[in-house]
Amino acid sequence: MKRGSLYTLAYAAVLGLVCALTLSAVDGFTATRKAANARAEEVRNILTVLGVPVDADAAPQELLRVFEDNVTEEERGTRTFYSYEHSAKGFLRAVRFGGPGLWGRVEGFLCFEEDMRTISAVTFYRQEETPGLGGEISSSAFTDQFEGLSAVGPDGSPGIRVVGDGADDINEVDAISGATMTSDKVEDMLNRTLEEMIGRDGFDG
Repeated sequence: MKRGSLYTLAYAAVLGLVCALTLSAVDGFTATRKAANARAEEVRNILTVLGVPVDADAAPQELLRVFEDNVTEEERGTRTFYSYEHSAKGFLRAVRFGGPGLWGRVEGFLCFEEDMRTISAVTFYRQEETPGLGGEISSSAFTDQFEGLSAVGPDGSPGIRVVGDGADDINEVDAISGATMTSDKVEDMLNRTLEEMIGRDGFDG
């Protein structure tokens, strides 16, 4: 092999090694910040679903401070409940839910009023659904429907129904237009959460 070829190979190998080490160093340097930002986004959604007042432009440190000052965490079985004394709605509890969407995992928080049967709010903080279609599960047009919704049907059994146009029962909301599969998956993950919260005498609260 000619000296020029050896030089080229050696140069490429050294350059590749330098690039790999640089990328590894950058990833390690930013990992802590990424984790902090992810935690801040999660906390923002907990505060939002509980109705805790917080500045929309609050920095991660401020979000964590507001969370620690206002929200109580309680472990019940395999679930963590986040509670807050709301000035208008009284004692609220939020719980995480999640499951597979159409294109990726969907996660959010479901908030209950003190009776643990009336839904106060819902948020979606992680979703990879199609923008303009399934991605609309995060829009206020969809999530606002859950305020005041019953977590039990007219027959008293737990369950929320995401239906086509014309939701009229106490536990029904309108589905996202053109996103039937995402709507069905959201209904399924919410109802699995509700079913897991059923105790011997009804909803665990």
